[in-house]
Amino acid sequence: MSILNEISENLQHGKAKVVKELVQKAIDEGISAKQILEEGLLDGMNIIGAKFKNNEVFVPEVLVAARAMNMGAALLKPLLADAGVTNTGKVCIGTVKGDLHDIGKNLVKMMMEGKGLEVIDLGCDVSPEQYVQTAIQENCQIICCSALLTTTMNVMQDVVAKAEEAGIRDKVKIMIGGAPVTDSFCQQIGADKYTPDASSAAEAAVAFCQSC
Repeated sequence: MSILNEISENLQHGKAKVVKELVQKAIDEGISAKQILEEGLLDGMNIIGAKFKNNEVFVPEVLVAARAMNMGAALLKPLLADAGVTNTGKVCIGTVKGDLHDIGKNLVKMMMEGKGLEVIDLGCDVSPEQYVQTAIQENCQIICCSALLTTTMNVMQDVVAKAEEAGIRDKVKIMIGGAPVTDSFCQQIGADKYTPDASSAAEAAVAFCQSC
């Protein structure tokens, strides 16, 4: 088994310490950081993402795999920067104002990072202004809004309105998700994409960034 396959396999089993050691070994062997990232870490995370979508693994497995990926990626970051390798795209994500639920948002963030996207996590209770301001300052291609309450999901409409006011609506896609959110609600408020789960959200975000 090649070292890149070993990285992918161990990442899928959440063996963070082993993944970190293997990544270092791959670097020492002269394998490029880009190849280690794509064929080792991202390959493993993509498999976990697909399994999660098919209910073959669950939230705990995704969390430990993401932890392993982050430990491996930390070693690669300076090398990727030196090699001029850029992220697939840039996203800001948060749970909307008035809502303090973050498990779904955190899963989406991990899945997006697992696809090679740079994700700015704004946390919970995020105002429409904060989303839009961050998107402008950080040059994000996507704003991701999460809500778990029917009482807070309408804040998403305010995010769309603020993005229009700021004149960034043609440049920034708005993605929404969460338990009470539906595709018809997405169309009603003028957002760009509703996704029912974290894997779909990550796939949609990559597709948006590639088409930008």
